[in-house]
Amino acid sequence: MNARAPHTTALGMLLLANFFWGISFPLIKAIGSAHAQLLPASSTWFITAMCIAPRFILGGAFLWAIARRQLADITRPEIRQGLLLGASASCGMLLQTDGLQFTSASTSAFLTQFYALMIPICVAVRARHWPRPVVWICSVLVLAGVAILSGFNFRTLHLGRGELETLISSGFFMWQIFVLENKGYAGNRALPVTAVMFGAEAAVFSTMALLSAPSPADVLVPWTHMPWLAFTVLLTGFCTIGSFTLMNKWQPAITATEAGLIYCTEPIFTSVMALFLPGLLSAWAGFNYPNESLTWHLLLGGGLITAANILIQLRPPKPATP
Repeated sequence: MNARAPHTTALGMLLLANFFWGISFPLIKAIGSAHAQLLPASSTWFITAMCIAPRFILGGAFLWAIARRQLADITRPEIRQGLLLGASASCGMLLQTDGLQFTSASTSAFLTQFYALMIPICVAVRARHWPRPVVWICSVLVLAGVAILSGFNFRTLHLGRGELETLISSGFFMWQIFVLENKGYAGNRALPVTAVMFGAEAAVFSTMALLSAPSPADVLVPWTHMPWLAFTVLLTGFCTIGSFTLMNKWQPAITATEAGLIYCTEPIFTSVMALFLPGLLSAWAGFNYPNESLTWHLLLGGGLITAANILIQLRPPKPATP
């Protein structure tokens, strides 16, 4: 049997997870637009919480239903890893969302992917060994690709509240990658870990929704609106259950450096989905959400990110020792 077969399968599954995450951005935008129509007095925090909390409530309920037998004998390492993943993802999402209120979307998109550069630095410090030149080349290629995709402008960058919060959120997303790479959790099963992760995130964002709602009853209003409910179910099925289960199951088969690079393909899928999905969603739900256009940013930025991931696979990094 080919020794690289599990590694190659893991790369394919993580690309599929990024494809699902690429769908999530137009869906979340559509959910937010539908919510704003239903409850115009909603704050941005309430809209954000109601975009995030339901996907983890529904996703967690589904996983707890299908994984009852595995959850009956869940182990302490599985609980610990699930809580760590839930904490890192929740902190990252909260800081990223708040930071977006104080900086541009392009700056947020660029700084969020900064873990592609931070991971090799952390690995070098941990191993006391400088990464190979190809790792740095790939990291720079990925960051350049993300900058082009997002339309980021270095001349307008300044480190204010939004930029600092986004950089810190990138650190939490990096922590999530390292938690999955940790060989101490090698025997953990993906479904129980993901179910605990979803439960933690559901608790965090449900609390946030209740605290930010104009009135407690408003948290139930979107659930009565068919387009909002349909978009939320799609977001839960593909972009939450599908993507995070794939991530938690297959990322341990590759190194953190490879994971940081491959997760940067998400903006490519998002840009492709934005070419046609907004028009389909808005035509059914009855709000204005136009499609984006094909530009040289998608072709060049996507090309650089793809080139980086191909280049790193010519000589992939060795897995970390326990």
